[in-house]
Amino acid sequence: NGLKKACEKRPIPTTTLEEIVTEIERMLIESGDREVSSSLIGELVIQRLKSLDKIAYIRFASVYRSFGDIEELLDEVKGMLKVRVRRSHTDEKK
Repeated sequence: NGLKKACEKRPIPTTTLEEIVTEIERMLIESGDREVSSSLIGELVIQRLKSLDKIAYIRFASVYRSFGDIEELLDEVKGMLKVRVRRSHTDEKK
């Protein structure tokens, strides 16, 4: 439900969300662990969202990571922007 909520009104097909869930479930089953922490599941979802859609990622992370205030949220967004700028500079050099 958190994944669906984070992606609400974003241009992400339902099939993509289903693929994310299926991929995470498969990974967890293949790990052989009898118990899986919700924090691990949350981190796996965050990883997928970060590469899929930055807005959905921030929405999910803001709830999952319980940002204490706007400064923490801004720090996260700034970190994402720095990575994006570095990538674009690298692409320009190619």
